Amino acid sequence: MKSYSTHDVASLLSLTPTQVRAQVRAGILSPDRGPRGALRFSFQDLVLLRTARALADAKVPARRIRRALRQLVRQLPRGRSLSELRITAEGERVVVRDDAATWQPESGQMVLDFAVADLATRVAPVARRLARDARRAEEQRTADQWYGLGLDLEAAAPDDARDAYRRALELDPAHTDARVNLGRLLQEGGRPAEAVAHYQAALATTPGHPTAAFNLGTALEELGRTADAIDAYRRAVAADADFADAHFNLARLYERTGRRAQAIRHFRAYRELTQ
Repeated sequence: MKSYSTHDVASLLSLTPTQVRAQVRAGILSPDRGPRGALRFSFQDLVLLRTARALADAKVPARRIRRALRQLVRQLPRGRSLSELRITAEGERVVVRDDAATWQPESGQMVLDFAVADLATRVAPVARRLARDARRAEEQRTADQWYGLGLDLEAAAPDDARDAYRRALELDPAHTDARVNLGRLLQEGGRPAEAVAHYQAALATTPGHPTAAFNLGTALEELGRTADAIDAYRRAVAADADFADAHFNLARLYERTGRRAQAIRHFRAYRELTQ
């Protein structure tokens, strides 16, 4: 579910509604349709539009912007947000960075500096209004709709996002993605024990969910439960052999606990996946 109207987007980014709709026609944004066909956007759409403007200001050709941003969205793993990335122009190239890697989305080769914290701050009042309106609305929302709202609220209003995920789970306790995201927000808020319970519940529903297993490992580490964290990371790697961060964390914990052969094996896997 996408929550921001054309007016919201135009106001937040100092654009006209006509300029916003032009970016939809150009293929930069993929909004949903709300009542009476009104366009509805997600926070990720706002990040894309803000990024497109920043790249255009840096003199990157429009065709290259459209191609790079479309490819970037396709390359993001499930559950990954553009708000976690930094996007910059280097000459006419679009370059993307995260904590682990740098790459060009057009080619996929690993090689703006665009942060979204300021955008999240500007969006926060609108996000809180959307959450308030959703809670007051007379029509019943589905679990997927509450989950979609949670995604839209995360960067700008994390407390309201947690509430949206909880409401999704009240309607569908087996909603794995809502469970994982709620756990992550609780963990980021300094509540790792509560996060562990949600990750474990997600894995009970979807045993092969690599992100749930990986996040469980990080939360268990915070609680000092090293052996249990190793088991969780091993589960993440079993579900996704290309999960580089899980290999890295396994290597680190194996090294810490004196299991050098296992540490070397997982460090090698991590290097191969990130070169």
